Amino acid sequence: MSTEQGPQSATGPAEPDAPLPKRRVGLLFGVALAAYAVDLVTKILAVAALEGGEPVRILGGLVYLDLLRNPYASFGMDLGGTWIFAVVAIAVVLAISWFARRLRSVGWAIGLGLILAGALGNLTDRLFRAPGPFRGHVVDFISVFGPRGEYFPVFNAADSAITVGAVLIVLLSLLGRDYDGSRTHGRRSRRGDGE
Repeated sequence: MSTEQGPQSATGPAEPDAPLPKRRVGLLFGVALAAYAVDLVTKILAVAALEGGEPVRILGGLVYLDLLRNPYASFGMDLGGTWIFAVVAIAVVLAISWFARRLRSVGWAIGLGLILAGALGNLTDRLFRAPGPFRGHVVDFISVFGPRGEYFPVFNAADSAITVGAVLIVLLSLLGRDYDGSRTHGRRSRRGDGE
């Protein structure tokens, strides 16, 4: 029998028969590993197939496969050097890894796993690609609506993972779903009913 109790609200402890959800560390790292593998493999394939070639038009021109080596951050932002992006990515990886032990929400585990994978994917490029460690250029190869990032910046699977993960976490927050499996809107409404 579990001795764990549910999260406490401002009005007192939760019901003792409501155990905390299971920790979701394994799910977070499983999602991160799978998404990281997708990013790594697609970058290897993109470099092998697209290096020195013309953009490849697919899906009727909705998407172009177009290799670009990007020294900047997302959307071409230059904040003073690629080493800054590597340091930020390391900080994100460490923060998510530390935070993972408190995680009990499936949605948050998936969202943070995707963000972790994206940070690791682009960090791998920063560390191991030319021109050198902490200065490596990220491999981008997906251009939408036109070639060469004509309408939208060229991106990769890691960027997509970060975006989807961030949107999921924002959505969960707006719906009142906390990382620990609790629901903030429910607690607020119960407090409001008592006032």
